[in-house]
Amino acid sequence: MLHNFAMQSRLKKASGVARFAWATLCFNVAVVLWGTYVRATGSGAGCGNRWPACGGNVLGASAKAQTIIEFTHRMTSAVALLMIAFLLLWCWRATSKGDWARYAAILATVFLANEALLGAALVLLGHVARDQSTVRALLLCLHFGNTLLLLGTLALKAAWLQSGSGTFTFVQKRTQVTAAVIGLLAMLGIGATGTLAALGDTLFPAASVRASVSQDFTPNSPALLHFRPLHPILAVIAGTYLIWVMLNSSSRLMWRSRAPLALIILLITEIGIGLFNVLLLTPVWLQILHLLVGDMIWISLVLTSADLLLVTGYVRSDRVYGSDRTYSVKIALEG
Repeated sequence: MLHNFAMQSRLKKASGVARFAWATLCFNVAVVLWGTYVRATGSGAGCGNRWPACGGNVLGASAKAQTIIEFTHRMTSAVALLMIAFLLLWCWRATSKGDWARYAAILATVFLANEALLGAALVLLGHVARDQSTVRALLLCLHFGNTLLLLGTLALKAAWLQSGSGTFTFVQKRTQVTAAVIGLLAMLGIGATGTLAALGDTLFPAASVRASVSQDFTPNSPALLHFRPLHPILAVIAGTYLIWVMLNSSSRLMWRSRAPLALIILLITEIGIGLFNVLLLTPVWLQILHLLVGDMIWISLVLTSADLLLVTGYVRSDRVYGSDRTYSVKIALEG
């Protein structure tokens, strides 16, 4: 009886770190969305060329809106850093050596540090506000790609902590591996082209849909605008491919989770939002909604891909939850 009570206490401890992991993921998504608001409102230079300190007033009647917006983004990013650092320590105490959740926690910390460095580079090098340089476009693409990797590792860590699975083995099916890798790379490509399209919308706003299309195909338009049509084209192609992959893989996955069905619904929804985004000339609120659904698609795709490519090798032991005694039970590999 005492042993069962101890086991229940350890399970509660594990569920606690899992809930905090999901909360950390949600908070980081909110930080990303606020970052979009910073870019869409041209507030990236709100604190001047100082980082991490802010070069303007953030309180009082003299405070400027752009300064407050940028300062808020920096403060929420700092909170995200503290949450991920705390989660790394908590995860390390709640898991044992070799647990994949530990690897995800380390990667999330690295990606967040890289996120801060890329953000600092944009500010310190002056690639904010109305800057139209190629370097800014490249740094923004790297920044957003790093953001997706950060969210993906946080999602995997939360899912693995919640399920109690410690270690995994890759499936030996080349078709599944290829399909998943292509899907993930396609989403990264969509993110990069979407970043360029959003930057073009911010720097070169159009008065009408016709004027917007004309900008994209006029020879003497800025080079950035010539990349804007790539985003919807790639999004439709990649979205169709992902839906096809999910439908062909659903016979195995649908019995285990609803992630594939949710991913298909999100993909169709995102294409519709993207269409309205163009027709309404990219209002800020719709840009944020577009990115939110895109982040949800990426997280769902990462979790679905992991479910498709990884099988559990061992269940957790008592030691995972803090005991010095180990009761490991080997289970048969799925496949």
